[in-house]
Amino acid sequence: MRGRPVLRALPPAGEPSASPAIVTAPTRSAWLAVLSVAVGSFALVTTEFLPVGLLPSIAAELKVTEGLAGMMVTIPGLVAAFAAILVTIGVGKTDRRYVIWGLTATLIVSNLMVALSDSFTVILFGRALLGIGVGGFWAIGGALGNRLVPPEYATRATSIIFAGISLGTVAGVPAGALIGELVGWRVAFYAAGAVAVLVLLTQMWLLPRLPTTQSLTFAQLPELLRVKKARLGMLATLLIFIGQFAAYTYVTPFLSQVGGLNATTISALLLTYGAAGFVGNLIGGWTVARSVRTSMIATGLVMGLSAAALPLIGTSLWGATALIVIWGLAFGMMPISVQTWMFRAAPHAMESGGAVFVATAQISLASGALVGGVAVDHLGVSSAMLVGGVFAVAMAAVIAKWGEDDGKPSTKLHAVH
Repeated sequence: MRGRPVLRALPPAGEPSASPAIVTAPTRSAWLAVLSVAVGSFALVTTEFLPVGLLPSIAAELKVTEGLAGMMVTIPGLVAAFAAILVTIGVGKTDRRYVIWGLTATLIVSNLMVALSDSFTVILFGRALLGIGVGGFWAIGGALGNRLVPPEYATRATSIIFAGISLGTVAGVPAGALIGELVGWRVAFYAAGAVAVLVLLTQMWLLPRLPTTQSLTFAQLPELLRVKKARLGMLATLLIFIGQFAAYTYVTPFLSQVGGLNATTISALLLTYGAAGFVGNLIGGWTVARSVRTSMIATGLVMGLSAAALPLIGTSLWGATALIVIWGLAFGMMPISVQTWMFRAAPHAMESGGAVFVATAQISLASGALVGGVAVDHLGVSSAMLVGGVFAVAMAAVIAKWGEDDGKPSTKLHAVH
């Protein structure tokens, strides 16, 4: 399944000669299996952020405030934080193929619950179920790259899987906003459920058996926290995720109420944001290869200043467009910058500590949506942009003050190409 043997090229002229080595090249079915995991991560993360572009219409139909509607982002984030740890430990030595199938299935059930229910409480239960899938998938799915292809190609496979997460992060909001504008917010969740069915069928067809002889225990979890640079990375993750989602969860109400933009224009802006995020991911791959510390600082500053400036100069179409594009670039840089920092800080501890890192990111995401929602309900929608900006800039300040760049190239993650 994993590949077929081929000859490795001889070294260039002038370098010590060596006999050609046998390298196992991945088969087509191996790459298709990797792609099925990546598509699954894309579907899960896209659905996690789907409500952001739909908050005004959801709040209006269900007769709740927009701040309360933001709980549709907060709840799955909180549940995902615990699921990242509990699912990873709970599945023990279960074949990872079955685990991935089960996590994808939660996406189907969650979307149907949200699309069919008129009760906000039931909708939140559906979103909580999604959190189980997201947390488990982040912690387990990302580690499957080196199980599906030979070691020489593991980095490429891992980057493809993380590409699904990164693209889902920037695609979920514009996709939801566009579908919601055209045919209604419930159809967006029906569509996400239909995509999840196709993803599950694809995974059942393409994923090989993935048995494991090891299981994670609670005693292994603190390993990542014993590394000083990793602890700093966790703090940076906390700040940047809170900043991003305190502001971005409520960007649609801001553009509508403060910017005075109609739904069609907002959908177009969010699509532009997603496109900028993809470009930002490429830029992030370039910057972390040179200095991950610089990449982290730049991400925090650009994200924070662009979000905080929205209430000042984002009240016109051109001002809002410029700031949304700049913000999107920074958001695209965020995942690869943070993940690369953590992998460089403690490459030996990421298998056991990966669940802790995922839990930190998801708690921060949920906390950001909650903090932003409180600000919106008590101080107005513009305050969420300012709060988010302050947290993002604080991350840049923390890394500038205490962060050190080891100058080593990343061996785990690359930009999405």
